[in-house]
Amino acid sequence: MASNPTKEIQALTQKLLKQCQSGNISSSDIQDLRTVLRFHENRYYILNDPLISDFEYDTIYKALEALEIENPDLVVPDSPTQRVAKGLTKEFPTVQHLVPMLSLDNSYNSEDLVDFDRRARELTGLQLIEYCIEPKFDGASISLIYEDDHLERGATRGDGVHGDDITPNIKQIRSIPLSAKFSDYGIQSIEIRGEVLINKNNFKKFNDGLTEQGLAPLANPRNAAAGTLRIKDPVEVKRRNLEAFVYHVSYYTERKGKETHPSLSTHAETLEMLWDLGFRSPEKEKKLVKGIQAVIDHCIAFEEQRENLPYEIDGMVIKVNDFELQDRMGMTTHHPRWAIAYKFKARQATSKLIKVGYQVGRTGNIGPVAKIEPVHIGGVTVTSVSLFNEDVIREKDIRIGDTVLVERAGDVIPYIVKPLTELRTGDEQPIHFPKHCPSCGDKLFRSPEEAAWRCVNINCPAQVLERLIHFASKDAMDIRGLGEAIIEKFHSLGLLTSIPQVYQLDYDAISKMEGFGKKSIDNLKSAIEHSRKQPLHRLIYALGIRYVGETTAKTLAHAVDHLLDLAKLDEAALQSLEDIGPKVAGSVVQFFSNKDNIEMIKTLEFQGLTLKNEKKEYASAGNLDGQTFLFTGTLTRLKRSEAEELVEQNGGKLISGVSSKLNYLVVGEDAGSKLEKAKKINTIRILSEDQFLKMLQAEA
Repeated sequence: MASNPTKEIQALTQKLLKQCQSGNISSSDIQDLRTVLRFHENRYYILNDPLISDFEYDTIYKALEALEIENPDLVVPDSPTQRVAKGLTKEFPTVQHLVPMLSLDNSYNSEDLVDFDRRARELTGLQLIEYCIEPKFDGASISLIYEDDHLERGATRGDGVHGDDITPNIKQIRSIPLSAKFSDYGIQSIEIRGEVLINKNNFKKFNDGLTEQGLAPLANPRNAAAGTLRIKDPVEVKRRNLEAFVYHVSYYTERKGKETHPSLSTHAETLEMLWDLGFRSPEKEKKLVKGIQAVIDHCIAFEEQRENLPYEIDGMVIKVNDFELQDRMGMTTHHPRWAIAYKFKARQATSKLIKVGYQVGRTGNIGPVAKIEPVHIGGVTVTSVSLFNEDVIREKDIRIGDTVLVERAGDVIPYIVKPLTELRTGDEQPIHFPKHCPSCGDKLFRSPEEAAWRCVNINCPAQVLERLIHFASKDAMDIRGLGEAIIEKFHSLGLLTSIPQVYQLDYDAISKMEGFGKKSIDNLKSAIEHSRKQPLHRLIYALGIRYVGETTAKTLAHAVDHLLDLAKLDEAALQSLEDIGPKVAGSVVQFFSNKDNIEMIKTLEFQGLTLKNEKKEYASAGNLDGQTFLFTGTLTRLKRSEAEELVEQNGGKLISGVSSKLNYLVVGEDAGSKLEKAKKINTIRILSEDQFLKMLQAEA
């Protein structure tokens, strides 16, 4: 996806949501579902700037999960259902959490909570369960490790398995003790989970200070907290007055010769321990109840006092209190079965629609954006709202001048729920969708099966800019130093008007620009030179072919010896490849039918980019020859990619799902549904990671 995706990804997201709601979702949509989920995971976990509500994300996630259960052969190792999230910032050292930081399953109504309670009772065999309820803090997740009573490390959540080591910044948060007497509880080392926040008053004071300096205020307390944790200057971190709540003990070891304190048998008791040791745990906010009706009553009552709290929360967390019951219930690869988040209703406000502008996406999608009178919704001042597409405008009968109801779904992205037609004066004007591209002036087109109007001029300046941003992005050619703002600047000055021009930059002209010294130019040159050697699948993804995400790019790269071989494949041949359906195949054929695209690719090859598939020459008859493998869960001795490479090096084959075609399922920690499915097929051998490694050694 492009690094500025709101113009294109929202249309695809809304289309999928509409299909999910109508039940019109099928296996041909799996790749689109994965593409959308991967993008939104990155926005949420890495950029801390989500673009859809939790409810919308969960809707798409559950649709993908259901399709993969129905079609196990289509499951791929890097599907969002097979891991928590993807991507890490590179600004701080990467460290591994002692226990993976899983997400929580979400609920939005009492029926979901009743269903959660039913499953809990079935798993535990009890008729009445004690639950601990606490606020769901809207901040940035952290992990803390204490060793011999001293703070040793603080890390961000990252991708759930690895995070960024931000210990110097963590030490600036006064509510996190630098030492705590865990030894009084017989604990040698301990890993604690928590949330970093900025309270409402401190957030307002900080934003007021930015405004006085003529700077743009921060968007909301959660983004402010997450951004602060990644600041390199601890003094600046201290100045922002962060706070931290700790709410979960994920792991601990006992001190030799001293038993663990006998009271640590429930979640509530760990909250009390943390409070007594000087942490800001939700000890005072928690509530213990028995039975799900008491849980529902408390969640509803707490939501009513939400605005009176000094910090932002977006729901409540319900946990089975007894640790023994938690162990009995277990967890999936995505979330613990013994906990659930109850999300509060989205916040709303009214505003007036002033005008509508139109943005052009990387693939020519025209995205309407409503400009509204500034309105404060849940800590954010909203001035722009996506209208998604012409159909949304028509269906809701939105007009310029309307008083509109604006909602931040899941406290995140603002959109127009509806116009308040009863307040119309007669002066409101219909919104006329443009017939020509607002960037290049070419006529717009709309295919019958799509909601979006598109500019099909490949040389449209707006599309060129978006394609350049995507080409240089981290998951594409990964050209460090050629970020969005730099590309926009070079493009506006005529220094960068096409993808091949990335490799023909006028460094003499750049050296005369403010902010570009010798070191920065040398770094940029080095990054561009490095990108010439990126593997073929990255180049395919970087070209920005519609519907072709990272996984599909790998499939396409693996199918050819040279990039231009794709121009020889028709739709039928492309659809014979794994996970490629009619929509993707048609898009690939269309891309390689364009003479300008072929010329661009030939130019890139002349400039030294890797267009050949430099396949590794694995043994064709290795000791795993003819055997199929699949990995599930978290491996502890190898990275998943390393384990998969060992299979291929020894002549084995990787497949994407559990089926009768699978010979070996290698199981790591927190294995989920794949393991359960494999147990039902007698021909599949289930191996631990150690058994897999011994198998390689024995057959070497």
